[in-house]
Amino acid sequence: MPEQSVRWRGGTLRLENDMFAGTDRNYTNGIALMRVSRDLQGPLRPECLPRPIGWTMRFIGWADPGFWRDSGARSASQNLVVRLGQAMYTPEDKTRSDLIAEDRPYAGLLYFGLAWNRRVLPAAGSYEMLDVRELTLGVIGPWSLAEPSQDLVHRARGIERFRGWSHQVRNEPAFQMAMERKFKPFTQGAVRLGWDSDAIGSVALRIGNIETAASAGVELRSGWNIPNDFGSYPIRPGAENRPPSSVADLRTTQPQSMQAPRSGAHVFVNLEARAVAWDFSLDGNLFRHSHHVGRRPWVAQAAAGIGSQWIVAGRGLRLAVMRVWRTREFDEQRGRHAFGSIALGLEF
Repeated sequence: MPEQSVRWRGGTLRLENDMFAGTDRNYTNGIALMRVSRDLQGPLRPECLPRPIGWTMRFIGWADPGFWRDSGARSASQNLVVRLGQAMYTPEDKTRSDLIAEDRPYAGLLYFGLAWNRRVLPAAGSYEMLDVRELTLGVIGPWSLAEPSQDLVHRARGIERFRGWSHQVRNEPAFQMAMERKFKPFTQGAVRLGWDSDAIGSVALRIGNIETAASAGVELRSGWNIPNDFGSYPIRPGAENRPPSSVADLRTTQPQSMQAPRSGAHVFVNLEARAVAWDFSLDGNLFRHSHHVGRRPWVAQAAAGIGSQWIVAGRGLRLAVMRVWRTREFDEQRGRHAFGSIALGLEF
């Protein structure tokens, strides 16, 4: 049987670092490179897809049997997102080479994620939903290459390196299954034309030794030609979403369609509350003993930023810049944490 075609429509590079907030501790750096496929219409057949994608579909079907139930609905479209990334965490005092028992462990994560986005317009509904299922596999510990990555950047910038990486969490396979639903008012076309505002709600569940948590959030947006997507977020499962491929392709048509992409900019505020049952960067290793701290079960996060999109030489460019604030994540932590996030996307 011939393989079902998966064609790529664009990609995004995200960089997060607390240097934008003037600190160098806690969640100190994250980077992710994502590729997004074109939308696939109709029911999906795992046996007709490339093997790794088909295996992931079968696993999602086993973990969440209802996810594919409506995949063939006329109002449904699906697309695939692949994500490669790294995250690193450090205590506050970079000069100490001993174990700092009262501060966050040194920890790194190197991962690969494969996600399915399913966009559905309920019958006779004035809103639409985006359901996301993402499987993430990777490694935590020295094999994550967090220490040499940080040392390389610090040497290039002339910054003193952290001296306690020998106490980081130990090597261990990393895995996570993420399930999220977002919902917002229905929009036709690639943007909401002119000045407008909208709100995007979300609920999510993540299970694994990377993080086990449940969350709920809302994003408020206001601006000119707001994109018909499901918002801007820091690096996390399900963060990469775009307007449907069918309307994104209209950016090169002449005369220009009313549904075609247009340049625009908007401001946004994102609020999220999270109940956390496990976090490898605080709890350490799941399968062996390691340094850990007193994780707090409730965490709140707020982000504020600016998103924009342009049409340049028939290509779509996207830029989102945000500042993120997070409440204390563990008992010994001194005050809240903040970091900056930049995302640059290209539409082929």
